[in-house]
Amino acid sequence: MRQVQIIGTGSFLPGAPITNAELECLVGPLPPDILDGIQVRQRHWMIDPATGEHRVNNSEMAELACRQALTLSGVDVSAVELLVVSTSSPDYLLPPMSSLVQQRLGLTRCAVIDVRSGCAGAVEALDIAAMYLANGQYRTALVVGSEAISPLLAPVYLGADIDRIRMRDRIPIYSFGDGAGAAVLQSSEAPAVDGDIVPASPRGIRKSAFACIGGDRNPGMQVIGAGTHAPIHAQLRAKRLVELSVDVIESAKYTPHVIAEGLAAVLAGNQLASSEVDVCILPEGNAGYLTSELRESGMLTPQWLDIADRIQENLAVVGATGSAAVMLAMDSAWKSGRLAPGDRVLLLAIETSKWIYAGLLVEWTAPTPTADAMSRAESPGPVNA
Repeated sequence: MRQVQIIGTGSFLPGAPITNAELECLVGPLPPDILDGIQVRQRHWMIDPATGEHRVNNSEMAELACRQALTLSGVDVSAVELLVVSTSSPDYLLPPMSSLVQQRLGLTRCAVIDVRSGCAGAVEALDIAAMYLANGQYRTALVVGSEAISPLLAPVYLGADIDRIRMRDRIPIYSFGDGAGAAVLQSSEAPAVDGDIVPASPRGIRKSAFACIGGDRNPGMQVIGAGTHAPIHAQLRAKRLVELSVDVIESAKYTPHVIAEGLAAVLAGNQLASSEVDVCILPEGNAGYLTSELRESGMLTPQWLDIADRIQENLAVVGATGSAAVMLAMDSAWKSGRLAPGDRVLLLAIETSKWIYAGLLVEWTAPTPTADAMSRAESPGPVNA
């Protein structure tokens, strides 16, 4: 089996950041205690907040994140053999969004895979790509998590009387953001000595852990509409054709269980103690807030207490971004120098749609990008039609 490494990352956030004060003018305020619980101070939307018109679409965001990742990795797009895209908000039900991103990148031929999921999907996508590279089928893969949630939020407030927008409808508007994060993966042969393959030291992507633990529970979050769950003529009679539904109370109650089990599973699968993890990327909220949630639910484990001071996340400045969340947090940590070669990095994503966790351990190998490289990557090139 080959070693598989993340050799670079990239990201794209649409438009200028939208502050809580700006949202208050559009949809009305939230009480301070609820704002503190949401933890988001700003977010980016692919729509114009005032009109709901699209400024970019999801596949465009994914393309731009991919181009930046390729630039920072020093890899030409023509080297990409496998493209794995995770999103819960594709441009279309068909064709697969991965094929649209492929076209935008100018790749006439490559293997493409869609992962239809939210927060957990990008970690699943990384693991899928790593398996194909590890078995030697491909050498270079591009993985992207991209999400366009704002188009589902705009119909809640456009043309509405602010005073008549319910509090439970305002909460998702303050919570969610759009964006895309990407990573370039490459495989390499284990070194050989006198013709014999030497067992590889654990560098690059290691073992993962995935589970849906909500098989007996209702979803904590759903996107309802535009599917085949009901006759189209019945769906057209709904107040909104597509609606984002979030069970805020149940999410707060059960998310700590998912986090605790996911963390334990990734550590056990890699036979690693929490003290051996250098960085934990868990973009579900800051460590202090999560610690209080875990304590209140009775799920405050020694593993969490040990790892909490090494959590990296950027929820406050990008919002909850679904499939893009882990990738955006990982990209931010790498570019800012918080990830260094040799670091053991634990990626952990929690998805409330049906209570899913996805975790992965990475022995980090990519050196921090230089200022010159970052400057070049800020202009990834034109968006293809």
